Amino acid sequence: MAKSLVIVESPTKAKTLTKYLGKNFRVKASVGHIKDLPKGKLGVDIKKGFEPTYVILASKKKVIEEIRKAASQSEEIFLACDPDREGEAIAWHLSEEISAKKPVHRILMHEITRKGVEEAIRHPQKLDLHLYESQKARRILDRLVGYQVSPLLWEKVRRGLSAGRVQSVALRLICEREKEILAFRPVEYWTLDFDLEGSRPPPFTGRVVTRGGEKLTIGNQAEADRIRDEVKRSSLSLVKVIKKERRRHPPPPFITSRLQQDASQKFGFSPSRTMAIAQQLYEGVEIGEEGLVGLITYMRTDSTRVAESAIQEVREEIQRKFGKPFVPEKPNYYKNKKSAQDAHEAIRPSSVGYQPDQIQKYLTREQARIYELIWKRFVASQMESAVYDQTAFEMTAGDYGLRATGSQVKFLGFLAAYQVDREIEEKEEEVEEGEGLLPDLSEGEGLKVIGEKPEQHFTEPPPRYNEASLIKELEEKGIGRPSTYASIVSTILDKEYVQKDQNRFQPTRLGAIVNELLVDCFPDIFNVSFTARMEEELDEVAEGNRKYKDALRDFYTPFEKTLAQAKVQMKNIKTQEVKTDLSCEKCKSPMVIKWGRRGEFLACSNYPACKNTHEFHRTEEGEILKAKKEVTGEFCVNCGSQMIIKTGRFGKFLACSRYPECKSTRAVSIGINCPRCGGKMVEKRSRKGRVFYGCMNYPKCDFATWDRPLKEPCPKCGSPFLLSKVKKTSREVKCPACDYSREATSP
Repeated sequence: MAKSLVIVESPTKAKTLTKYLGKNFRVKASVGHIKDLPKGKLGVDIKKGFEPTYVILASKKKVIEEIRKAASQSEEIFLACDPDREGEAIAWHLSEEISAKKPVHRILMHEITRKGVEEAIRHPQKLDLHLYESQKARRILDRLVGYQVSPLLWEKVRRGLSAGRVQSVALRLICEREKEILAFRPVEYWTLDFDLEGSRPPPFTGRVVTRGGEKLTIGNQAEADRIRDEVKRSSLSLVKVIKKERRRHPPPPFITSRLQQDASQKFGFSPSRTMAIAQQLYEGVEIGEEGLVGLITYMRTDSTRVAESAIQEVREEIQRKFGKPFVPEKPNYYKNKKSAQDAHEAIRPSSVGYQPDQIQKYLTREQARIYELIWKRFVASQMESAVYDQTAFEMTAGDYGLRATGSQVKFLGFLAAYQVDREIEEKEEEVEEGEGLLPDLSEGEGLKVIGEKPEQHFTEPPPRYNEASLIKELEEKGIGRPSTYASIVSTILDKEYVQKDQNRFQPTRLGAIVNELLVDCFPDIFNVSFTARMEEELDEVAEGNRKYKDALRDFYTPFEKTLAQAKVQMKNIKTQEVKTDLSCEKCKSPMVIKWGRRGEFLACSNYPACKNTHEFHRTEEGEILKAKKEVTGEFCVNCGSQMIIKTGRFGKFLACSRYPECKSTRAVSIGINCPRCGGKMVEKRSRKGRVFYGCMNYPKCDFATWDRPLKEPCPKCGSPFLLSKVKKTSREVKCPACDYSREATSP
């Protein structure tokens, strides 16, 4: 019988720990949370000081029974759940359910290595009440908002919608950015560059930047042409040469938000995908004869702190791999943001000795990419700064001032290991634009114009958020925490509040309506600064500086009043009709915009006498246009009429053009023929709503597959199509007829 029981969250983590702990320990996994607030009812007694009612999840009853049995056979119990708020809540719930009169310890594993595990076992702790109460307060807050505001949206807009304390603020940011873009009016401006030549090569480019010592803005071509002529008529001379050595400092090691941003920018990974891959690397990956190894430290953190032993190890690695000049005289230390929790280290390799190129063969392509990113970033964070030689020329031509800049890397420093994305990182000392070195010229020299480049530009609106920039915005404004960024992005996408256009978030019509209703009725609750303040209060609870019930009361007192008003004042979109200038082609009555289960549509105002409806779209100017019927060239099997494409709950489908007289429908072909009978393949849905692909000649032909067919022949056997098999964190392309397979090239 094992003397000690260790309980973790993940089966993979359990397997890794078993390898390190030996026969005196037994390891069990809770497989995530075991208790939660009940589904279908609020589960919070507001009158009794926001007392929550937790229930055991139906899917975890068997798991708890097994854990209880194992606990009864052990001398002591170690709760090794993840070292964060959610992990602490799981640990508390486990301790409540084990109900064994035996020593129960809390252990924190920031890295799952032999050293990290043994260190945690040697230094057990007590359960952290403050951290648990912080998680409990967050869960209750989210339930109070979700279960009291969401029903309003069901009643006023459509069933299945949701509001969230944090997700709705993220939606608001996206919608407000869209309003800025729509309101933006481009302004014309010109740049005027001259190709110049001095007494020594090479030629270089100078730009007109001032007039009379004041900054110059060129508004149109006529002005650009006039300035060009004046400069060319004037004597052009070099009046000042500025030479500087500039340094670009290395970035800190990854925190959660920066890892998600970098993975999004470099690989196109969603935050949830990045975190799933990082979780695998943290819990353990099979590394040849070594077996399961936890390759990175805990991946939910907003601290840049690094253990001294890890700093010493990476400094030795930098000297070995890059040379002594790349190692700073003293280690680099980075300041945390005010709101950062310093309980965890930054995200780093558990050992830099696991070189990305050496262990790549043991990892999936996605694991290898994320691990290499973390490894390089950590190594770079402890390297010397990059050094640039920078030169600037200031020139005059009559009343006009011109400027030219050039820079050249003098010492690569940290750039030898890692390239920083300047859109993501906070700006350090800037290296001015201009590549390469300017010629070695002296002040007072005359210059010759050998070419000109007037160029028209227009000011541009602020860009829509992508996943990286949205997470950066949330982080900077104090909205959400490392463990919540991924779920925020997933929720607003899943609820169809936003869609991706060129990988950037654009609010859907539904998202814009929901945001408008929430902001109108809850102007303070779904306010950026209010939500950020609530996050700070939850942090204060975690630190033991505030009672969790006080934080709940601070939120709920104004929320309760606003909620009561919203129930009366919120517009009912379901019953709202917006008049248009369009007429019904059947009865000539005016058409109105209504809201249905699948969004807005045009309907005859003479309903129910006339049931004519139309899909429509808005132009950029807001004009309402009826959507043209998409004719397919296919005919109805019942009446012989043209089949047209319509959009329904599950996407596009074919419908008879004589609807409602003929209600014949069928799925749209995906453009690939069935390998058995040659019929057309279509996208279908199972009873549980899962997408699959089958032959439209069913039931005569029952060919079907869960994997999406790709119109691409197999290079090995010539099969006319391949299948795209989606896994949790990757996508594989395989042949349905032979053993050919490959990893998908797109992220």
